[in-house]
Amino acid sequence: MNHVLIIHEVENYAFWKNVFDQAAGMRKKAGERSYQVLRHEKDANKIVHFSVWTSLADARAFFESPELVKIRKEAGVKAPEFIYLQELEAGKL
Repeated sequence: MNHVLIIHEVENYAFWKNVFDQAAGMRKKAGERSYQVLRHEKDANKIVHFSVWTSLADARAFFESPELVKIRKEAGVKAPEFIYLQELEAGKL
């Protein structure tokens, strides 16, 4: 499986989440198959977006597209860090 981990701060979580939700169709069309949004326990505007993608190339093309760069800026995203990951192992205990 192919995963993307994005760590970033947002100006306003509620506003960012609305933009994020509105982009669900775009994300699905680009290759995102599932996601989790996590919030730092002490900072409500520090967000982690962890997602599964059809391929890392699809994910990179989406996240680096001029359209998404513009959307991130409008959503108040500050200095996102993108980490592209390939799953080696998974399990449940």
